[in-house]
Amino acid sequence: MNYLFSSESVSEGHPDKVADQISDAILDEFLSQDPDAKVACETFCTAGLVVVGGEVRSEHAYVDIHAVVRDVISRIGYTKAEYGFDASSCGIISTIHEQSADINRGVVRESEDEQGAGDQGMMFGYASRDTEEYMPLALSLSHALLRELSVIRHEEPELMPYLRPDAKAQFTVEFSSHHHPVRVHTIVLSTQHDEFDTEEAMHARIEHDVREVLIPRMIAKLPERTAALFKGDWLLHVNPTGKFVIGGPAGDTGLTGRKIIVDTYGGRGAHGGGAFSGKDSSKVDRSAAYAARHIAKNLVAAGVCDECLVQLAYAIGVAEPVSVFVETYGSAHVPGGDGEIAARVRELFDLRPAAIVRRFGLKNPIFGPTAAYGHVGRKPYKAVVRVCGEDREVQFFGWELLDKVDDIKKAFGL
Repeated sequence: MNYLFSSESVSEGHPDKVADQISDAILDEFLSQDPDAKVACETFCTAGLVVVGGEVRSEHAYVDIHAVVRDVISRIGYTKAEYGFDASSCGIISTIHEQSADINRGVVRESEDEQGAGDQGMMFGYASRDTEEYMPLALSLSHALLRELSVIRHEEPELMPYLRPDAKAQFTVEFSSHHHPVRVHTIVLSTQHDEFDTEEAMHARIEHDVREVLIPRMIAKLPERTAALFKGDWLLHVNPTGKFVIGGPAGDTGLTGRKIIVDTYGGRGAHGGGAFSGKDSSKVDRSAAYAARHIAKNLVAAGVCDECLVQLAYAIGVAEPVSVFVETYGSAHVPGGDGEIAARVRELFDLRPAAIVRRFGLKNPIFGPTAAYGHVGRKPYKAVVRVCGEDREVQFFGWELLDKVDDIKKAFGL
């Protein structure tokens, strides 16, 4: 029997995502001056106020926290006093202090390769054949709709001139009993907007634009097999409460790390509970989660299985993971079962924190783009950034590269 599964995403103007972007912007600024900086930066934002706290260890970096915060808020689009949260006038409080020496002693070692994990815990990576980027379909569509809404707001505002920065989207997808997507069932979009003369005029205009402008633009950019899932019978709910003028941090307090499911797999697979944004790569909450995604995606792309969940677990101060777990949900195409796949993963991938950092270039200031619309499932690219006063071409989203497929196929005889 067919079943329904739903996932949501939020825009870059959602208060929790504002907090995530501020935290990662501060991290990037530290790394641009000191690639060895240790940063754990948390952000709280509410009406007219941003509070930044956390721990930092750096030999020489100096970051103007106020300037970074205001730049992020302005770039997102909170630039008017009427929004209740304005880049030029909001208060900013910084309580960043030095990282604990007790933590640092477990992370920094004489041999870089023996660098210990920055904390204990378990991290998960997931991949499936739902989409070309090996991501769960409902989440991928939720991200896609909000990215298109952002493009309209920033680049073509005449199409929907009333848009404000905050928004949430949710897709419900119908799947077959064999877990193959059949059709898009329901779309929910709540988008912040300017005042209208009447609530009726507001709802009529926004629903019309979402149905006739936004969704068709999104569908036109989707791969053919995904676009074919929009069969014309989907249900649409636009601003179900009827009005969404007060939004962003003025409407709801934002906190770093409160959208960990949006950041990852939309409720598919599993999550270890650790947030990403504001943390440097010595924190395996972040780096090992990226490594687990890289493993899962390459296993599925190599044909080892059609769906894959990878768990890595670490002890603080210990380099090697204490466990590696693989679950293929009965979709494996190789003999030996999931335990055999996990054993091969240990042989094929160096999962010590220092090796993960090197493999993906995680000491570079590459984290700002991860802080909205997902840390995984993104298109990898290279760009020039400023590091220690010099221009450097670096890899972004390196954990999305399919660079281990050939090695995996050889190892499994595929």
